[in-house]
Amino acid sequence: MNELINLREAALRLLGGGQAGEILNATPVPAPPLADLPGALATALRELKLAASSADGAQVDYVALRASDAFRAYCAEVAARLPAFDPASLTTRGQRLAFWINLYNALVLHGVVAYEVRGSVTAAMPAMGFFRRAAYCVGGQRLSADEIEHGLLRANAGSPFLPGPQLGPGDPRLAWMVSPLDPRIHCALNCASRACPPIAAYSADRIEAQLDLAARAFVGADVELDEARGTLQLSQIFSWYKGDFGGPEGVVRFVLAQLPPDDARRQWIAAQPEVDLEFRRYDWALNG
Repeated sequence: MNELINLREAALRLLGGGQAGEILNATPVPAPPLADLPGALATALRELKLAASSADGAQVDYVALRASDAFRAYCAEVAARLPAFDPASLTTRGQRLAFWINLYNALVLHGVVAYEVRGSVTAAMPAMGFFRRAAYCVGGQRLSADEIEHGLLRANAGSPFLPGPQLGPGDPRLAWMVSPLDPRIHCALNCASRACPPIAAYSADRIEAQLDLAARAFVGADVELDEARGTLQLSQIFSWYKGDFGGPEGVVRFVLAQLPPDDARRQWIAAQPEVDLEFRRYDWALNG
């Protein structure tokens, strides 16, 4: 299995660009690690959002981000200390969820700036190469955006676009994953595209309430009812990751759980013997 995964990644690297072992925090800080790096990461992500994003976190001014003191401080004081951070110190599920969501969102911001992405992360690097190329060294191990999302946050389910698990048997990074996966993460991860959920910073002590809020906000803004055609229109995210939600019926249950009782969409869904789902084309245009 490991050989197949290595071959897959080598082939994709040829298509999408980048070099083996490439990381964005290649110059570690020689000082001792921060006492609370997860907390510093959450704080830094909030500062990055204040410096360069819209109030709702949906749009990012990447030119302003590159020039900001918040970005320079994040790279020098947080990202550079990740190689010395031990993810095994994240002992609770809430700590792991908050840390890996925050790190994914910060890494994507960093990657767009570092690789000078224009237009779209998918146009800049074919075969979804951006999410394999954008990576940090964390605890002595390389972690790409794909590996954080599919290997750690999705319990090594693997990318919906590729065969096999994200991480191979015996990979030491498997010890850091969140299991079982929480489908609400799909309402919290921002992939630098217009169709993504907005950027937010998450805290271990409030992660349940924050993920509930993110799920309600994303579903509330995304799901559309076409009564004339008798269909429920949703983000392509719910199609790609339908297995994470428990299949099509699980997607419907998830949507119902996020909508308030008096919402017309909820009332319509509840009245149907069967709901026809229609998934919109994903807008990969840069959220900048």
